[in-house]
Amino acid sequence: MARLSYVDPETITDPQIRRWLDDAVTAGRPGPENQAIRAHQPDVMRSFTLTREMLFDNNAGIVEHDLKELLRAYIAHTIECGY
Repeated sequence: MARLSYVDPETITDPQIRRWLDDAVTAGRPGPENQAIRAHQPDVMRSFTLTREMLFDNNAGIVEHDLKELLRAYIAHTIECGY
């Protein structure tokens, strides 16, 4: 089984990536551990975070936030995601 390391926040030089990781640690979402892995590839973290902000944090679209969260939880349960 592959083991992916977490990026040490002190080594992140991109202020935007560092802020997103700090925000994840503070808020507990998106998973700080996952963000610390994504930080290995800043473009991946940027793509994920901007998409997530657009869909969840900015209340975009025609679906209410509570329904989006319910769907996210349902999908996680369906695929037996431990997070």
